[in-house]
Amino acid sequence: MTEPVAYLNKYLDGSTDITRFKPSNEADVVSLSSNVIVSSTPLYTSEQLHPRVKMTQKQYDRLMWEKSHTNLLACIDYFFEQDDNYKFGLSSENLRGDLTQTDIARAWLNPEETIEIVPDMKWFVRSKEPEGEDEDEYYLFLSGSNLDDLDYFGFDYARAFDTKEEAELWTNPLTEAVQLPVEGE
Repeated sequence: MTEPVAYLNKYLDGSTDITRFKPSNEADVVSLSSNVIVSSTPLYTSEQLHPRVKMTQKQYDRLMWEKSHTNLLACIDYFFEQDDNYKFGLSSENLRGDLTQTDIARAWLNPEETIEIVPDMKWFVRSKEPEGEDEDEYYLFLSGSNLDDLDYFGFDYARAFDTKEEAELWTNPLTEAVQLPVEGE
């Protein structure tokens, strides 16, 4: 949780003030007022003042390409016209599709301070208990290019699922569905 950046302080005599810190001891109270503090309420956090737009590296790269080659309206039109669900990006580009027009505009205007790159996450089916001995322990992952020839192998051959529900269809009492970052597939 993000710490508040301002507090509304109420005093025994009915006066109030706003500070950037929460009075935590008697010395703070005396320096603020000759009165005794009754309450100190958080007003807002830095995240509320400057919300971040979370996007994957692919989303960021596409947005930056659009920014250097088009204008904001053309960028929004492109993403929304190409996706039947009116989400951000083509389904073939695998751009997650969870950004709004407001997110796109905020990221467009100030990308350095607004955008937070998050890892692309996929769902996998793996063994509940690691295999191997002591420090050489590893999980077995569900694998197979075709779901008809599934088997359990190491992570390099793992079968990725887009949703938790898809992954849970392939679990059994010895396996579990887990969400892990996917970097460069």
